[in-house]
Amino acid sequence: MTRQIRTTVILLVLAVVAVFGLSIARYWLAEPAPVEPPPDLASANIYVYEPPRPVIEFELTDENGQTVTRENLRGHWTFAFVGYTNCPDICPVAMAALRQTNKLLPATLPQPRYLLISADPEHDTPEVLKNYTGFFGENFHGYSGDIDITRALATSLGAVFVQRETEGGLLVDHSGHFALIGPSAEVVALIQPPHKPQQLAEGFEQIYRWADRQRQTNSSAY
Repeated sequence: MTRQIRTTVILLVLAVVAVFGLSIARYWLAEPAPVEPPPDLASANIYVYEPPRPVIEFELTDENGQTVTRENLRGHWTFAFVGYTNCPDICPVAMAALRQTNKLLPATLPQPRYLLISADPEHDTPEVLKNYTGFFGENFHGYSGDIDITRALATSLGAVFVQRETEGGLLVDHSGHFALIGPSAEVVALIQPPHKPQQLAEGFEQIYRWADRQRQTNSSAY
């Protein structure tokens, strides 16, 4: 009886080892999931990152006076722009382009948010940001706060800004591009000016559908 039990145990162990080995072999020998390159949108001044670049951790204040962090960027798409409400030229044109883009997006797509990150937090209080962004639409928001944190956040979005005093008051020289942030709080693409709403809408749709196919492929790889 003892010998029979020992034999049975050995056979069971060998069976487990065989199943485990087969699983490992299937894992290593499985065909890799096909990798689809990102869409080439250079003709529209849109440059897609593969892989995406993570946005840094930060803590700022939104237009409602609420504390916001990188977590607030998760779960939705965001067109982010570094500028300021007193900007005399670049910002009004850029924000108007985003508003028009918002109108062109079909309802079948996830509706993104549009974010102005203030490079002049001293003057762009939550109340000022609320009045400014509210003019463009309910999907428009604003962040402001510590200048060093803002500068670091801008850098992670590929943007820079420099404040300078003039006789007419403070002016801020800043980047003019949009950063498209995906639902995982990562920069998926940079969009350089000139910003043409139709190209922005079409580019966003192509990027979204490409990213969605990648997500589905990765989730079903094993």
